Amino acid sequence: MSQTYRVGLIGVGLMGHGIARSLLRSGHHLGFLNHPGNQPVDDLLSDGATPLESGRDVARNADVVILCVTGSPQVNAVLFDAGGVLEGLRPGTVVIDCSTALPGSTSDVARRVTEAGGRFMDAAMTRTPKEAEEGRLNLIVGAPEALFANMLPVLESFAETITHAGDVGAGHTLKLLHNFVSLGFTAVLAEAVVASRRAGIDDGSLLEVLGNGGGGGVILERLRPYIERDDPSGFRFSVANANKDIGYYRTMVQDLGSAQGIADAVGDLYASVDDQGVSVPELIRLLN
Repeated sequence: MSQTYRVGLIGVGLMGHGIARSLLRSGHHLGFLNHPGNQPVDDLLSDGATPLESGRDVARNADVVILCVTGSPQVNAVLFDAGGVLEGLRPGTVVIDCSTALPGSTSDVARRVTEAGGRFMDAAMTRTPKEAEEGRLNLIVGAPEALFANMLPVLESFAETITHAGDVGAGHTLKLLHNFVSLGFTAVLAEAVVASRRAGIDDGSLLEVLGNGGGGGVILERLRPYIERDDPSGFRFSVANANKDIGYYRTMVQDLGSAQGIADAVGDLYASVDDQGVSVPELIRLLN
């Protein structure tokens, strides 16, 4: 690559760890926030990454700050709380929010970052931790054209497919639309599997018919390992995160005045699960 950046990363979780690995492979200089929620970081340290003790320190040592946290409350906390990113932000520093967040909150975050002298873009992620480790995420970006072009080399370090969706907020909007469809399909398939089993249909026959017909696609393939052998690793996404994302989607469509009957039903299903720590393929077991 022709240019390297000093990148600060906040959120070295399941997805953020893969982003960190990919940034280091691409030759960028990486500092990350030391946090109890991080995945093991020995491999990052051995490759030259630097742990830092506050968001302020991360920003002071970065040209680009990438956020990979749970949602809007966490984004606001790491940016604006005491010792946060805004306290260390240098003029022109770019903040890239890869979290799943409310578009309305994103607009306010962008304004405050800009007023502090920084630049902001949302770059919501799809795909799984496996693709994150491989540098093959999909990104949905909301940013002005010039900033998108400027940051493309950084984004290409950890993403395979990058869609410039529009101005700030468009990335987070499309991510919520994507996750609603993905989690909605998951809910439909989970209920179908339970009904199929109760009717005495062999799982292999169900998978063959769905895969060769209208039920085929990415979500079926992610659920397939669990249907075949109780292996949830094909879709490592917790019901708690699903519940959060559907909640964000319902808030967004309510603000838009758009129909949300299906979203309400899907949201009620995920909210009804007692153990929010299980992964979404396990809906099949819990509904059985």
